[in-house]
Amino acid sequence: MHFNIPPRKTIRLTRRGRVALIATGAVLAGTAVAVPLLSLGSEDEAKPTSLMIPEGWRAGQVYDAVDKALELPPGTTKKSLAKANLRLPVDAEGNPEGYLFPATYPLGEKATPETLLSSMVDIANQKFNGAPIAAGAQRNAMNVYQAVTIASIVQAEAATKADMGKVARVIFNRLERGMPLQMDSTINYALNRSTLKTTLDDTRIESPYNSYQRMGLPPTPIDNPGEEAVRAAVTPTPGDWLYFVTIKPGDTRFTADYVEHQRNVAEFNALQRTPQSKT
Repeated sequence: MHFNIPPRKTIRLTRRGRVALIATGAVLAGTAVAVPLLSLGSEDEAKPTSLMIPEGWRAGQVYDAVDKALELPPGTTKKSLAKANLRLPVDAEGNPEGYLFPATYPLGEKATPETLLSSMVDIANQKFNGAPIAAGAQRNAMNVYQAVTIASIVQAEAATKADMGKVARVIFNRLERGMPLQMDSTINYALNRSTLKTTLDDTRIESPYNSYQRMGLPPTPIDNPGEEAVRAAVTPTPGDWLYFVTIKPGDTRFTADYVEHQRNVAEFNALQRTPQSKT
């Protein structure tokens, strides 16, 4: 295979750094699966007055949160997409992934799934189509939708906000060299999961989101990125990096040297095998 995947059971050419924190028991808003924070007017029976959508949530998580906030049967918000008339880019083909902008939305008496989704998309359009992002995308020879797609990977992969620009640069460097992105986050999206472990079998799944097997960007964003991730996608940090791995929280290592990256991965795997009480 020309993807240069080492013959090991667990593959980590690039790492979704953020999920490494989950293994240590940390809770991150962008990876939470629970209901989002709801601002309550009073205790007990009072209905929520606002809905917070964290950065990095997938569309499915947003739909579930809207259903719960509006006390609707599960699946109602997803079904409402057909009549929501969302102002999405042509490239999105009706899929709002990437454009459900993370923010806090008021829940008035007349709030419906359609009004909430429309608000999210409208704010996304305001943010993404403004001069800084649109011009930045054009400067990097891509359209805004492609920039948002890159930003969604950056949001999922970067362990910290400080790493976002470097992760974006890895994506650009790989694309420019004709290398597959090999991002675990895209496989997690295809399998609707979040995990530290990507196996060799995982990298062989048939999916347009399998960035180990398919070249270029995934067909859509893989989550709904925040403003900082989008800025990183259009202004990546200068560097020659092609690989990165988060060894532990606060220690993400970027390199252009595959041999050095293998050593970093070996250190990561060794730490994963060490009982937490000894780390």
